[in-house]
Amino acid sequence: MSVGEDGDRITFDMGRWIVPKRPVVLYIEGDGIGPEIVNSAIQVINKAVEKAYGSDKEIKWVEALAGEKAVTKVNDRFPKETQEMLMKYRVVLKGPLETPIGKGWKSVNVAIRLMLDLYANIRPVKYIEGLESPLKEPNKVDMIIFRENTDDLYRGIEYTYNSEEAKKIRSFLRDQLKVEVEDDTGIGIKVISKYKTERITRMALKYAVEHGRKRVTIMHKGNVLKYTEGAFRDWAYDLAKTEFRDKIVTEEEVNSQYSGSVPEGKILVNDRIADNMFQQIITRPNEYDVILAPNLNGDYISDAAGALIGNIGMLGGANIGDSGGMFEAIHGTAPKYKGKNVANPTGIIKGAELMLRFMGWNEAADLVEKSVLTAISRKKVTQDLARFMGVKALSTTEYTQELIQIMETI
Repeated sequence: MSVGEDGDRITFDMGRWIVPKRPVVLYIEGDGIGPEIVNSAIQVINKAVEKAYGSDKEIKWVEALAGEKAVTKVNDRFPKETQEMLMKYRVVLKGPLETPIGKGWKSVNVAIRLMLDLYANIRPVKYIEGLESPLKEPNKVDMIIFRENTDDLYRGIEYTYNSEEAKKIRSFLRDQLKVEVEDDTGIGIKVISKYKTERITRMALKYAVEHGRKRVTIMHKGNVLKYTEGAFRDWAYDLAKTEFRDKIVTEEEVNSQYSGSVPEGKILVNDRIADNMFQQIITRPNEYDVILAPNLNGDYISDAAGALIGNIGMLGGANIGDSGGMFEAIHGTAPKYKGKNVANPTGIIKGAELMLRFMGWNEAADLVEKSVLTAISRKKVTQDLARFMGVKALSTTEYTQELIQIMETI
């Protein structure tokens, strides 16, 4: 896990990435199919960087141990040395990591997000021609989800029903707040802060402005959870009106002041109740562009939106803060495919493509994007897609080489 002397750290200035020509980027192989797909992504990214910049730029990859590999080597799922490396270098490409259920392990994924304060989980979901979608018009799916990453139930503030902590909380609820709670009740605490809501809202709106997006929808369950998710909605609106007043218009303003039509050059900011949104992204996907959501809702809607394009394994995600980033596929470890050389690495490759875009290396990112689109259009795909296309499947290794060969000809 040593770092070569020829690589330099990526640094940050008020959220702006300052990227040297030979940046150190950490990678975590992950569990299950993780090592195979991370290796594939590194090969593809290296080729794209070489093709785009020749010898002028190069990523210096350095492995950081986590998950089962770390347990095997140092008997720790998340070693202190890895934590120190993350704090120093602050940018990591991460394979999927298992979070054992009911065994007391805290999620390493969540730990990294909290450690680096990666408060925005960003997941673009756009249909790729050639995928088998359940929708009649899947080409209408083009949305990007900004999920608050460090708040809400995912803070992990919870206690088993028979713990001393749960007993104390139940007693407090009964004695101090006059709220009756059954004795066999486990306790989980939902927390949503104004500050954290404002910063994820700011990032989502800034993205919408800079990328020409037309609509930002606040997803919430504020009709029931009035002082957490309802507050998320209100704080998001307040921030939009205060800091982006000249760029945005609310749905209420459109209806009351503009006869139902969004003024030219304005971004529409609206909100929708969470359960309603799930059916709407299926029946009216073209009405959703940028989605802004608290942590739990964002988790749900990301996978639901991914299903609309036919394969969530094709999607990558970014976890971004003001001074760091973690990039990944949004799927799990798929242990039954481990070591079989059949896994689709596109998700982690798309995650790495997002990393290149945050680094400002857009020429290389464009090459990655074009190579994936070209491979799918030629039906040069792994087994998860090949069975629907009726073609011979490529192995993980063959698919990786296909992408590299395509880049040679672009």
